[in-house]
Amino acid sequence: MENVALIESFSEFKDDKLIDRVTLMAILEDVLRNALKKKYGDDDNFDIIINPDKGDLEIWRNRIVVADGEVEEPNQEIELSEAQKIEPDFEVGEDVAEEVKLIDLGRRSILALRQNLISKIHEHDNTNIYKHFKELEGEIYTAEVHHIRHRAIILLDDDGNEIILPKDKQIPSDFFRKGENVRGIIESVELKGSKPAIVMSRTSPVFLEKLFEQEIPEVFDGLITVKKVVRIPGEKAKVAVDSYDDRIDPVGACVGMKGSRIHGIVRELGNENIDVINYTNNIQLFVTRALSPARVTSLKLDEENLRAEVLLKPEEVSKAIGRGGHNIRLAGQLTGYEIDVFREGAEEDVELKEFSDEIEEWVIAEFSKAGLDTAKSILEQDVNDLVKRTDLEEETILDVIRILKEEFED
Repeated sequence: MENVALIESFSEFKDDKLIDRVTLMAILEDVLRNALKKKYGDDDNFDIIINPDKGDLEIWRNRIVVADGEVEEPNQEIELSEAQKIEPDFEVGEDVAEEVKLIDLGRRSILALRQNLISKIHEHDNTNIYKHFKELEGEIYTAEVHHIRHRAIILLDDDGNEIILPKDKQIPSDFFRKGENVRGIIESVELKGSKPAIVMSRTSPVFLEKLFEQEIPEVFDGLITVKKVVRIPGEKAKVAVDSYDDRIDPVGACVGMKGSRIHGIVRELGNENIDVINYTNNIQLFVTRALSPARVTSLKLDEENLRAEVLLKPEEVSKAIGRGGHNIRLAGQLTGYEIDVFREGAEEDVELKEFSDEIEEWVIAEFSKAGLDTAKSILEQDVNDLVKRTDLEEETILDVIRILKEEFED
């Protein structure tokens, strides 16, 4: 009866953890054999019969009958008189199978056995979780916000698995409430002790690539290939796409009519500005396309040092550099080339640092961050645009414009 009760209590683990019958039997047998080794010193002569579904458990100890007083190995041998108490017909040399009840192992051993079983099942469960999520690395996954901490958000999936979304893996504009669903990619899975640590990311370029696969049928079907993705999370991204079918316009297919296809991706990424670019092996053309929306006048490549010198009309320079220098930085990452921008007619221009005796250095630095490092580059801009592109007050900008007009235009 004790055996049946014990197996019934073990069945809760099978239901909770969804362990298959074969695995549960193997774990049970392993735990029981460890208990038998502690009790008898060896388990080679024991047969264990388990049926977890019915709640059946039988342990049989096999020994050889020897003459009374000649037992040398008590776990392997049994005296004739003891054997005949089990079955009167036993004779010396015969095998005796005697059932061992769990109660015979002792109460403490049974408690230890149960604890060992729980530990083994959790270990098996964690190993399965680790293997499952390891296969999902680099794939999109959805989980629910369970707990919000200062440095991370703790998510739970439908199976109750814990997933970590660190602060530095979140898009700056991300704001989640408890109970909300969050999408990201499984970036890494590691075993810390016996427990798997699953990390999600929303800032990885792979997340954007997988969103293209999920949202754009031609990419999912392999008709369009995403060649490379670069991102400044929440700000701007550039995606190079290609198609081996000349009848397909890869950029048009990805963007859709009036941006209908890409709109969902942009919204998912906190209104991240996404430039979709036609990939080409022609580096000169690729660099030109990567600097979009700026129009390049001419381009000179140094393939050995991976540098590109780009000549632009003055009104195109700010477009090429972009807000906070995002556009030119991403273009460089996409193409693998260091890109230097030059203005047409630059010989008539004057670098802003030449006015350092009248304009404070920190103000010059702020303009430089926005890619505005000459007098003309500032004078050609609208005041409102300058306010948006820099962290400077309008009054400060107007003072600079006044100085430049007085010193430069005169």
